[in-house]
Amino acid sequence: MAEPHIPSENHLLSAMPREEYERIQDELELVHLPLGDSVCEPYVEMKHVYFPIDAIVSLLCVMEDGGSAEIAVVGFEGIVGVSLFMGGETTPSRAVIQSGGYAYKLPGNVLKAAFYRAGPMQRLLLRYTQALLTQMGQTAVCNRHHTLDQQLCRWLLLSHDRLRSDELYMTQELIANMLGVRREGVTEAANKLQKDGLIAYRRGHITILERTELEARTCECYEVVKQEYERLLPRETAR
Repeated sequence: MAEPHIPSENHLLSAMPREEYERIQDELELVHLPLGDSVCEPYVEMKHVYFPIDAIVSLLCVMEDGGSAEIAVVGFEGIVGVSLFMGGETTPSRAVIQSGGYAYKLPGNVLKAAFYRAGPMQRLLLRYTQALLTQMGQTAVCNRHHTLDQQLCRWLLLSHDRLRSDELYMTQELIANMLGVRREGVTEAANKLQKDGLIAYRRGHITILERTELEARTCECYEVVKQEYERLLPRETAR
């Protein structure tokens, strides 16, 4: 039976130089990532990296009391597991599946070997890491300086960018955990967006209805992150 996806649906895999891609292609394994599962735990060495296809992975900082807040999201534009090839081996964050779907899994030692050859592959992964760090930094600024309404719009837009449809499956409780705020605040903000016709929300199912209006209501943080990804990771494929 034919696989439901192909590696080139992930932008990093698609942009890899042909020679480097051919070295790793036989090691790529298509896996399903169910909603709510974790692919990385704090301070636990990762054995594999993941290239999402239609799944979205949320990178979370987790506190001692169990509270958490999202620091970045990764979808088909990127990779989960940058600490592995950056030399840190572990990270204090957790990687949780925010939207279930598929990804290509690659043994960490295979990617590290490709990275340490220090060619175009390394430069590609470093540019992605810079874009990811920009997202993390902008998220911290946003959480400190912007309203919950703006944060929710930013979160919806970043998630929408990483999906191939207008449908998101996410409860308000999970959104609150991602943003590190009270559920009541998310409920109020989501109700405003629904009342104004920007989204439709029912039983954990969010439909984006008016993306342009969401962009008008969000803060500058969304555009900063979007432009940095576009600058560092052009969509043209190298193969």
